Amino acid sequence: MSATLDRNIEEPILNDSESELVRSATRCMMMALDHSKANKIALLTEKENSIGVDTPILELPPKVLRLIANVLGSMAEKKPIFLVPQGHLLTTVEAAQILNVSRPFLTKLLKDKKIRFTMVGSHRRVAYEDLLEYKSKMRFEREVAMQEMADQAQELNLGY
Repeated sequence: MSATLDRNIEEPILNDSESELVRSATRCMMMALDHSKANKIALLTEKENSIGVDTPILELPPKVLRLIANVLGSMAEKKPIFLVPQGHLLTTVEAAQILNVSRPFLTKLLKDKKIRFTMVGSHRRVAYEDLLEYKSKMRFEREVAMQEMADQAQELNLGY
């Protein structure tokens, strides 16, 4: 259900009832984490209504539970999820998919040194952190350009 970087990037696919179940679980986890330092989750089967002596209990740090809750929340909203290990190098295909651009366009960005990359043999690899840096820089440049346009429109009394 979650996206992986094993050359098979998929979107989480939940039907409406599964999505509502996940949304409910997310709310429960976030409420528990907001009101305490909860660090345990009990796993109940469909037949169980309460926690018994044989009920498996997962004990995790609260920040891990919060991450799981955030992932569940994204799944409930049917948003794509990418789990990328820190320091993982992406292929140009994976990097292009994450930026939502074509691979040739990404390759041009790499050749123009807009995004850092490393060579592994004859193949380019891009660190996920470098993609995020590029994305952030582009977002900032777009916002500056939009503000400049709005300022010009004000100066020219265009009614914006």
